[in-house]
Formats: sequence, C-alpha cells, structure tokens
Amino acid sequence: MAVQPAEAVIYHNPRCSTSRKTLDLLRDNGVEPTIVEYLKTPPSRTELARMISDSGIDVRTAVRKKESLYAELDLADATDDELLDAMAEHPILIERPFVVTAKGTRLGRPVEKVREIL
Repeated sequence: MAVQPAEAVIYHNPRCSTSRKTLDLLRDNGVEPTIVEYLKTPPSRTELARMISDSGIDVRTAVRKKESLYAELDLADATDDELLDAMAEHPILIERPFVVTAKGTRLGRPVEKVREIL
C-alpha cells in the first residue's frame, strides 16, 4: 500500500494490547491511521516481505513464535521463505503491529519503536 506524507497504515489486531497501545500512540501524536485488521485483510506475501525488510528486522522476528500453529507447522527450523509462506497463508503467525508511514516501517515491539517514523 503506497503511503503519502502524513499518512500512516497500521496492521492491527484489536485483541492485542500492544497493537491497541500503538494505535493510541499514533492518535496521541495527531495521526489517524488507516487501520488494516490483518487477520481479516492480510498483506500479500510480497507486501509482508517488504514490510519486514523496510523495518530492518529479520523474518524470524516477524513471526509469532508463541502461537500454537508455529509448533504445529514445525517452523522452528524453517527457512525465511518457508516462514514468509506460512505467514502469508496463516496471518495469525504475523507479529503485530506493523506501522507504515512516509518515513518508514516499524514493527511496534516495543511500541516506542513507532516514534522513529512519526
């Protein structure tokens, strides 16, 4: 999703306290983001790979290892490509929240990381 200056997109899970805190941080800083509930509208594999790369993190950092599906799919020794495939097919495995602005992309863990792109 292309981002214009002063716009932000949050890949959000409303059931996640960290995601809610990140949304609050954006709003407290005068940013009303486009909210993408990624479990309902998941990013494509290409979008996901770009967000991870643009965030400066590795693919494994972007995976929710505590999800039972992570163990069920035996992803502990998976390659980056296999992890991306799994996250694209099962968005519950995507760590959250990702925030995209004109200044960059960050995974909001910790929440304060998002300040770097405001």
